Amino acid sequence: MKIYTKTGDQGSTALIGGKRVAKHHIRIDSYGTVDELNSWIGLIRDQEIPESSKDILKNIQDKLFTIGSMLATDPEQKPGKAGQSRIKIPSLKEEDIALLESEIDRMNEALPPMTHFILPGGHTTVSYCHISRTVCRRAERLASLLNEHEPFNPDILIYLNRLSDYLFVLARNLSDFLKADEEKWIH
Repeated sequence: MKIYTKTGDQGSTALIGGKRVAKHHIRIDSYGTVDELNSWIGLIRDQEIPESSKDILKNIQDKLFTIGSMLATDPEQKPGKAGQSRIKIPSLKEEDIALLESEIDRMNEALPPMTHFILPGGHTTVSYCHISRTVCRRAERLASLLNEHEPFNPDILIYLNRLSDYLFVLARNLSDFLKADEEKWIH
């Protein structure tokens, strides 16, 4: 299988289902940003962090591939429609969102209460979490815009929203684990 196909040389790309759209289409920007987020999360997972966090991050990466596939699918494509091959795309489940929520709660219980906003930083690994959080927020904004024009499974927006919260709490949790100072924004 060749990596390059030359089919995108004129600025278009194919969605799952075959429909071609411009590479700057909001759908491409949405799942491209989810892909970027997945790469940043891989960088966090490569750090010296607890194995339990690595396991959750690997699960998150799997779910981000699912979200990317869902967003990359032509919204007019109907699985099993006569004359078309059946498209099988994984889906998000309520338990995927529940896992993020339970991890947020578990980590948050062990942390001191927040009294101020926290400046990103303190340790490289913590900074990777904050970068991932901001990329996640961008992915959420782009997906929200896409959803206004071409509605999709609402669990995608819920998952991205919860994931940004998870990444914030993970940053705090890893600050504690790595004995890094949390710098408060005080005015």
